[in-house]
Amino acid sequence: MTKVPTVTLYNGVQMPALGFGVFQMTNEEAEQSVYDALQAGYRLIDTAQSYQNEEAVGRGIKRSGVPREDIFLTTKLWLADATYEKTKEAFQRSLDKLGVEYVDLYLIHQPYNDVFGAWRAMEELYEAGKVKAIGVSNFTSVKVVDFVLNNKIKPMVNQIETHPFNQQAEARKILDEYGIIHEGWAPFAEGRQDLFTNETLARIAKAHGKSVGQVVLRWNIQRGVVAIPKSTHKERIVENFNVFDFELSDEDMTAIAGLDENKGLFVNHDDPEFVKALYAREIK
Repeated sequence: MTKVPTVTLYNGVQMPALGFGVFQMTNEEAEQSVYDALQAGYRLIDTAQSYQNEEAVGRGIKRSGVPREDIFLTTKLWLADATYEKTKEAFQRSLDKLGVEYVDLYLIHQPYNDVFGAWRAMEELYEAGKVKAIGVSNFTSVKVVDFVLNNKIKPMVNQIETHPFNQQAEARKILDEYGIIHEGWAPFAEGRQDLFTNETLARIAKAHGKSVGQVVLRWNIQRGVVAIPKSTHKERIVENFNVFDFELSDEDMTAIAGLDENKGLFVNHDDPEFVKALYAREIK
């Protein structure tokens, strides 16, 4: 079985360069898809408190028979619990639902509420060995710099929207400056803007005898971005994993760089209505 290459967090922890996400999956889908992903060779599984499928993810992991120490497991703290007082309780609930004694990466999911208080609690969890790495998600470059300059431990990862139409080149410069790993959600832009039939991507895919999705994942891997594609279809899960037997040329990489529109396609973290909607969500 192909072994996934890794990136190294600044604390020395090895993180797989390709992972598997379970956003917007039902419990049944999450359990089966995690099982299928682990059977296919994935070793990074990404979930979150707000996805409300942590228990199913835990069941999928247990069913797989893959040793816990071989899996890099990520979950995330929801904004309603992002305070010093609530973070440790939320973390323990996630451990209990997942059926594990530790997670490999714990992220602040959204840049709202008392994220500094939450981070102090996460630093304590990290120092106690309950989590191997801590980081953030959806933090802008300004927020990242503010966070780095005002905390004892800087984030090890920032998970942000990243795909060919929003390549996050400027954000990447800041992350590289501080040694923070760039992890990308929605690597396929959820098919928006006809990504899977894009002329440039289709041409490159045809030249390599690969799918557009495989080209996009390979593009991420070659520029050091950890990608976490999702799928509930076993054949697609396997296809997305088979990206380690080819390499994109400099010309390919330049062509894909030309697709960048430098804007998000999903949410605006500076939109007050979006923030209100997040706080209105009930997470059990």
